[in-house]
Amino acid sequence: MDPIITATFLVSAPDQRGLVARLSGFFYELGLNILDASNHTDVHAEAGPRFFMRLVVDLGGLAAPEAARKLGGSAGRKALEASFELCAQLLGASWSVGYSDVLPRMALLVTKDPTCLYDLVLRQRSGELRCEIPVVISNHAALEPVAESFRIPFVALPVTPETKREQERQVVAELRRHHVDLVVLARYMQILSDELLREAPTVINIHHGFLPAFQGAKPYHQAHARGVKLIGATAHYATKDLDQGPIIEQDVARVSHEMGPDDLVRVGRDVERVVLARAVRAHLERRVIVEGRRTMVL
Repeated sequence: MDPIITATFLVSAPDQRGLVARLSGFFYELGLNILDASNHTDVHAEAGPRFFMRLVVDLGGLAAPEAARKLGGSAGRKALEASFELCAQLLGASWSVGYSDVLPRMALLVTKDPTCLYDLVLRQRSGELRCEIPVVISNHAALEPVAESFRIPFVALPVTPETKREQERQVVAELRRHHVDLVVLARYMQILSDELLREAPTVINIHHGFLPAFQGAKPYHQAHARGVKLIGATAHYATKDLDQGPIIEQDVARVSHEMGPDDLVRVGRDVERVVLARAVRAHLERRVIVEGRRTMVL
């Protein structure tokens, strides 16, 4: 039996009566079955209530003559998107769509810590993260054996303050050469410039703690010195404002005075890799709508 091919639509619009009916009715009129749907209205939005919706649609119905007739004679995806755009315009909505048979291509940027690299690759290989990993890029060669063990191309691009812009141009060139859709900073210990962020696809970063907290070197040693009782991690989209991008996922772990800095590092790494994996999975599954500096994870 052939697998079901789906389209996942993400919609954001000013809240108004009948939105759920009009959006679901669009697919009903085409004979397309909705497999999953979730929605939320943010009544606290500054510009007025905002509506968000995620719809997963079975595309099998596009093969029916009725769908082609209502789409102007073509039953292709471009015709579906053009028709949905007309519906969205009437609602003042912005939207995007992704297809289950088109796997996103995810690049991993790393430095020397292999924790998140191992975790993401293993989750991808087990089928938990539905994507391709065409390249691992690093500013050091330390993790090349890890990438090679998974038969993933590895590119080492050393960087110094004097060569940073040229190194970032090389990073962007590699991302384009491998047709990358998503970049994950899997403990990449470099600050990305505004220029790189403008030229690169979407970037997800993992931060040690609830932002902002214990910034700079040796965060777990700082936490130990302050006697913290909870340590956490935050996964967010990278923006030009350092560690201020829209937050996708967060979590914490309880620690005690009996733990030393190395114990906090161990616990912190566990939290970081789980939080990063959850954020990456939510993005790959098209569950995240970015609205200004916030996210809605549906």
